Amino acid sequence: MSGKSDKNGFRPIVVLIGPTAIGKTAISLRLATRFGGEIVSADSRLFYLGLNIGTAKPSDAERSLVPHHLIDICKPDETITLGEYKRLAMAVIRDIQTRGRVPFLVGGTGQYIRAIVEGWDIPEVPPQKRFREILGNMDDQEVLRWLRFLDPKSARRIDPRNIRRVIRALEVTVYTGRPMSNLQQKNPPDDDILNIGLTCDREILYARIDERVERMIVTGFLDEVMELRQKGYDRYLPAMSGLGYRQLWAYLDDELTLDQAVERIRFETHRFARQQYTWFRIEDEDIEWFDVQQPDWKDAVEVRVGDWLEDTGYLSMILAGK
Repeated sequence: MSGKSDKNGFRPIVVLIGPTAIGKTAISLRLATRFGGEIVSADSRLFYLGLNIGTAKPSDAERSLVPHHLIDICKPDETITLGEYKRLAMAVIRDIQTRGRVPFLVGGTGQYIRAIVEGWDIPEVPPQKRFREILGNMDDQEVLRWLRFLDPKSARRIDPRNIRRVIRALEVTVYTGRPMSNLQQKNPPDDDILNIGLTCDREILYARIDERVERMIVTGFLDEVMELRQKGYDRYLPAMSGLGYRQLWAYLDDELTLDQAVERIRFETHRFARQQYTWFRIEDEDIEWFDVQQPDWKDAVEVRVGDWLEDTGYLSMILAGK
């Protein structure tokens, strides 16, 4: 895609995707530092203040190296809809580009990435508290049956285990009077986009996930959940449905032993990683995949991004401005 900027007619977005624990944070810091970039988070779990260890949020030291955006933008009892995210992200991306820098859109939430790069037109329907309470008290299968009746296309697209997304689709459908699937049209942005994907053997990824879970527990994940609980946040808030939080909350409520909770975190994170791959397939020709098991993969990614920027003259402009 070709775009227009105020400087040289090139409007870049480097997209960096991959499953959880693959190494997106480290390589995004390297690339943004090397190429005058700023990181725009596309991870819905990083929105929430106070949810740090369990979301593998970049540390203060990492965030001091390059500017980060759309992290810590709401409290755990607040909600950021997909439409709000897209509006905020595009505003940040445009600001970065206007200043002659490179936005690196980084994350594992496939829906958020695609909303940006494919230009989804997302209906701005604010959360309806009473509606959500009613559906939240219904059996999940009954809620899913309503979506299948009112918007079968969305029902086929949405993971039926993700009841929050099922409820959101019903919410949009009911309050607009039109199926959400009919409202989500695509108008790709007028930008130049390089899609970089990170992958590796599935068993290697699972080992990485298990190591990360162990590290989270050792560095105070349980204390983090206890602190959120002590602050009065409810266990059933959408923010607390994230991986790790709901399992450790179950431990605190004596529904699981700690060992059972940790094992369930590992299992659910493995499943989540598989689900992430459904959004971005290896055979997708728009994505250039790099295997993180290769010893020189970081150098290869850096060379590819550098070549892409250099071909347009944008890299020379960045270096001249440093």
